[in-house]
Amino acid sequence: MTDLDSILSQAQAAFAAAHTGSELENAKARFLGKTGQVTELLKGMAGFSVEDKKARGAQINQLKSAIESALQSRRDELAQAQLQSQLRAEALDVTLPGRQRGAGGLHPVSLAIERIEAIFGSMGFDVAEGPEIETDWMSFTALNNPENHPARSMQDTFYVDMKDAQGRWLNLRPHTSPMQVRYARAHAQKHAGQDPMPEIRVIAPGRTYRVDSDATHSPMFHQCEGLWIGEHISFKDLKVVFTDFLRRFFEDDSIQTRFRPSYFPFTEPSAEIDMMFASGPLQGRWLELAGSGQVHPNVVRNYGLDPQRYIGFAFGMGPDRLAMLRYGVSDLRLFFEGDLRFLSQFR
Repeated sequence: MTDLDSILSQAQAAFAAAHTGSELENAKARFLGKTGQVTELLKGMAGFSVEDKKARGAQINQLKSAIESALQSRRDELAQAQLQSQLRAEALDVTLPGRQRGAGGLHPVSLAIERIEAIFGSMGFDVAEGPEIETDWMSFTALNNPENHPARSMQDTFYVDMKDAQGRWLNLRPHTSPMQVRYARAHAQKHAGQDPMPEIRVIAPGRTYRVDSDATHSPMFHQCEGLWIGEHISFKDLKVVFTDFLRRFFEDDSIQTRFRPSYFPFTEPSAEIDMMFASGPLQGRWLELAGSGQVHPNVVRNYGLDPQRYIGFAFGMGPDRLAMLRYGVSDLRLFFEGDLRFLSQFR
């Protein structure tokens, strides 16, 4: 066996003994590195004649190619062994039942709003949506709120660092009443010249914002306001519509309602709407659910209508509270914490 054959055998044995990539690279350095045996053989040809250099160089190059081939072969073996080990570790038992993806569901407040929209939709009401950042005129002035009304204060309303065309600060809408104004004004413009003008029937559900937070209040909450304007709409219609809505929402025809005199700048007369269950854990208790009243003439005028001819009622309620009552939730904050254990009950 020549010295070159001996080096090849040593390299093959060293590569076979390597069981990791790092061990294989160390073995490679012994033969093909800067100070490896093959490199030293090439350096040792310095004193050879030209003819001897050609012959010896060809032999060394063949040795180098054979070592590199053995090295690559061992690399492939180690890679294949690693792949097989990984496949064994990740092996799947196809006889096991599959992992099913759980179906999602709507948020309970969204369910309540959808139910509200469906019930009022069956009564001929449209659904209006609008901006959550509003002007002072839309949020307060158009609704007959005086300049010194507490609702305008920073202790009650969130303001943003922008102003409207009149130089007044914009606000995060404290109620969805501005959508009543926008819808009614657009309706009046659309049907200008028609006599009589088609009635306005609209509800405006959406997010609203006030400086308030406890177990039954959130700084961001939902509100749904309703408006019905026509030539012969009375307080009697309000009582019939809202009582029918509550009985359909809670699926309980025994629900009783009462209308307590109250005060709101945008309605006159005004009333708080209370509800009483005839059975269940809340049996016999009156619960305040909404504010309502006959739309104030100044507000009707801001709609672009003649208050001497057109009259109607408005109401405002909280879908969050309705959802709490319908689903038996005692703490409003549960709706906004994002706890899947709680929300998964409403799929």
